[in-house]
Order: sequence, then structure tokens, then C-alpha cells
Amino acid sequence: MIDLGRARVLVTGGAGFIGSALVWGLNARGTSRIVIADHLGTGPKWRNLRALRFEDYLEAGDLLPRLESGALGAFDLVLHMGACSATTEQDAAYLARNNYEFSKDLCRWALGRGSAFVYASSAATYGDGAAGMDDDPASIEALRPLNMYGYSKLLFDRWARDEGLLGRVAGLRFFNVFGPNEDHKGEMRSVVHKAYAQILADGEIRLFRSHRPDYRDGEQQRDFVYVKDVVDMTLHVAAHGASGLFNMGTGQARTWLDLVRPMFTALGRPERITFVDMPETLRATYQYHTLADVSRLRAAGYDAAPTPLAQAVTEYVRDYLVPGRHLGDE
Repeated sequence: MIDLGRARVLVTGGAGFIGSALVWGLNARGTSRIVIADHLGTGPKWRNLRALRFEDYLEAGDLLPRLESGALGAFDLVLHMGACSATTEQDAAYLARNNYEFSKDLCRWALGRGSAFVYASSAATYGDGAAGMDDDPASIEALRPLNMYGYSKLLFDRWARDEGLLGRVAGLRFFNVFGPNEDHKGEMRSVVHKAYAQILADGEIRLFRSHRPDYRDGEQQRDFVYVKDVVDMTLHVAAHGASGLFNMGTGQARTWLDLVRPMFTALGRPERITFVDMPETLRATYQYHTLADVSRLRAAGYDAAPTPLAQAVTEYVRDYLVPGRHLGDE
């Protein structure tokens, strides 16, 4: 067990979407003994940090040398959320270095110094879902990711298993996460964020048309999970010392129409949804159905019900997107 109110925590990717949300969650649990590593670049990601409390920030490229020198001190917990999360990234060598090799080095460092290690895997490891979406490590060999991002995450899952570390670390396979602090993600931000901009610009939401006869337009399905629920799930796993692979979703598959319709109600706008052709470059790697099997998460003692989808979307739109707020600004 880790007392998160007293723990000293390293959060990689701590200025990013899920990373900054975890810092917010740690603040809410009473700690600011947090060191953040990230790459701020020239974009608006820094805004995610303004309302958060933490000890120090450093650029990700400086992290391993400073850890190995002892300059950053000891940590009770490492939350490794830092990675290239672009599913469209084509530089396989970059993804192998950034998402796989760096993760191995950081994991070795953490375990060698007695720090708990929780890392971000991804539901992208499941590919088209043909081999199921079971987070049992025994299923790893059957998985066929559809892009190099998903494969880079699967490589680390496999390495942790083969090194016998899945009894000591926790890997979190995030499904379709949406919510505050994703403004900086560009094309990788959620459909809710993109749709909000579309409604403001021209009063309508554009969704991809289905290119499979077994799914009607707008009825492709995802396991959509609110970022605040992801924070609760992640910190539960960390605090209780749970280990292994865990799906981080709701256990419910909902359609894109289910996701976007509450936005019109939240904004007091008439419903206008149009369908556009999916780019040819995406069709071969598009997931039509995702659904998290959350039985292992439940077995680890997490028993909270997910925030109902319409409620989560409404809160996100009214409390964060409309006023332009971030987590911590409440």
C-alpha cells in the first residue's frame, strides 16, 4: 500500500493529458511532492500546469541522467505516462526509442531503487479486436496492433512479461479517454473536443461515415472513459500496489452518436450531425468496436461505477470547454 497523501511521486508526461490529470488527482489527495518530466515544446501544453502544485519540472531529455546522478532524490512511486501518443506517427525508430527503450531504462531505474512503477500501455495493443480485449498477459502473443504506436506499447508489455516484472509493475491499457487538459493534442484530441470546435464554427458535428456494412453511420462503437474516472482507476492501482496489466475503460461500448448528442443539449443548440468519408489512409487501421474487459481491475478492488457518458460529456463541455478552464481551475 502507498499513502498517496504522503508519497513522493515522479510523473513522466506530467504536463500532458492523462499525466496532468494524475497530478491534479494527487493534489486532491493531499500531496504536492511531485516531480514532473515532459517536453513542453512550443505548444499550449504548459497551460495544464498552471493550477497544479508540484515540487519541480524538468525536460524529459534530462530525466534519466539526473535520476542516475541522484540529483532528483528518491521516489515512492513512478507514474510513467510519457510517450509519443500519436497513432499516426510513421517514424517507427522514434517510437521504438521513445516508447520502448526509454520505458525499459526508467523501469529498471525505478525497480532498482524500490519505487513502485505504473506505466501507460494502450488499448491500441488490441488492434482490430479479433483476438479479444482481454488484459491477461497470456494473450500478448495473439495481439496484432494496427499501427506502430500500438506495437511500441505491446513491445514493452511483452518485455515486462518476459523479464518477469508483471508481478512487480502495473501496465494500464487506456481506452478512449476524453476530458479536460487535452487541448494541446491536435489531431489526437478526443472527438468531444473536436466536435465542440465544429459546433462553434458552423453549428454542426461531422463524424466519419461507416465503411463496413455491419455498422451504420455513427454507430461505430468505443469504450469512452472520462479522464476523471481514469485518474481514480490509476491511483487505485498505484495505492494498492496492484500489478499486471489492467484495462482502463468503463466496460461499456457506446456509439459515436451517444457521445456527441449530449453536446447539443449542453450548449442549447439544435442537433446537426453530418457524415463524411473516412480518409483512405485510416480505413485499414480503423477500429469499429472497442470494449474493455475490466474484470481484472474489479478483482483488484476498484468498484466505483463509471461516470455516465452523457453526464461526463455535459460536465466537460459546460465546466471546462465553454469557460476555457483546466483541471485545478475549479
